Amino acid sequence: MLNRFTADYLDALGNADFRPAPKVAGRLASYDGLLMEAVGLTLPVGTVCQVGEKGTGVEAEVIGFRNGRTLLMNLGGPAALLPQMPVRPTGAPGEAEVGDALLGRVVDGAGHPIDSLGPIRGAKHWPLAGKLQSPLDRGRVLEPLDVGVRAINGLLTIGKGQRVGIMAGSGVGKSVLLGMMVRAAKADVIVIGLIGERSREVADFLETKVAGEARKRSVVVAVPANHSPVLRIRGALRATAIAEAFRDEGKNVLLIMDSLTRVAHAGREIGLALGEPASARGYPPSAIAMLPNLIERAGTDVNTGGAITAIYTVLADGDDGNDPVVDSARSILDGHIVLSRALAEHAVYPAIDVSKSVSRVMTDIAVKPHVNAARVLRRHLATYEENRDLVLMGAYRAGADPAIDAAIAYHPAVMEFIRQDSDASVSLDDAATELIGVFGDG
Repeated sequence: MLNRFTADYLDALGNADFRPAPKVAGRLASYDGLLMEAVGLTLPVGTVCQVGEKGTGVEAEVIGFRNGRTLLMNLGGPAALLPQMPVRPTGAPGEAEVGDALLGRVVDGAGHPIDSLGPIRGAKHWPLAGKLQSPLDRGRVLEPLDVGVRAINGLLTIGKGQRVGIMAGSGVGKSVLLGMMVRAAKADVIVIGLIGERSREVADFLETKVAGEARKRSVVVAVPANHSPVLRIRGALRATAIAEAFRDEGKNVLLIMDSLTRVAHAGREIGLALGEPASARGYPPSAIAMLPNLIERAGTDVNTGGAITAIYTVLADGDDGNDPVVDSARSILDGHIVLSRALAEHAVYPAIDVSKSVSRVMTDIAVKPHVNAARVLRRHLATYEENRDLVLMGAYRAGADPAIDAAIAYHPAVMEFIRQDSDASVSLDDAATELIGVFGDG
């Protein structure tokens, strides 16, 4: 029995097409705390490498080449690295774990679970950069999505498959508004990318925004601000890839990314480290060019019937609405919601500046009476804002202009319609009914 097994085993080895491959390794030639240069190995961009011995070294990702050297960026923290330390590839570039195995889990930018629930088993794989789609494979946005916020449901109606940006300066209420929308939105799967934000907000978001039943159908990719810029970009790509895989199964996915600006900041760090020239506000061209590639991956798929409704927060540095990231995102998104610091200072929450916000698909997904009532409210608000200084100074005499009189009369109702408690939820039907009831005759 043993002799027969040995003979069969040796015969199999002799017939096998066995080609031994050498273990690829290079040497560390330069390191300045973030950017590394290695010699002696040729690897594709995106490959993850181990620098130094396992346990004492760090992981780094190949980001480019220069003068025959391979450029890598540190994915971990500080380590006791020395010149000529070995650099070995540990994994092929560009794949993310996806599928139902990730539901209810929290992973980092490299896909490692950080929720103390053990390893992720049975996951499928999807390219980090996504699969290129034809424009004709993208369906139109024709079905409204209830997000539970009266001002958005009524005045900036969002549709399934739409890409929307929440734009504001720091501390105006982006994350609170995002939480209100996550709690109320009806979706098969919720994918949340917390990119470049405070570590404290990760646990807070999990406990307050996606608690209970929502947690079981959600996937969270958390890469706080103190992580490597490469990991921050990988986190954004990973969250989008996970959403794409669920859409490919025909599911309705809500993708939340907080924030798109931190992704651009990570791209800026990498671009400047590679020697790219800084252009607008210090952003190299590659950092801004990366945003459309990321945003365009969301949307509907006519082949599977699935859809990714994407909501991105965009931080306007210095409350500047013409910031390069804000301007680039606004040009590619299907709508944007602008939050006003002035409204927040007057305790109007959510502080949505209706006059500067728009949903580019609202006329396709809302009924005509609803659209007309929203236009009436906008007209009254615009008239009031144009003449606000005259009214407050007492320079306007009542009865001089019927449009101004109507705007002044309706202004309390307008503010009441926008204002909503953070723990309250107003359905799409209720918001439309209230809007038509108050402003439908205007």
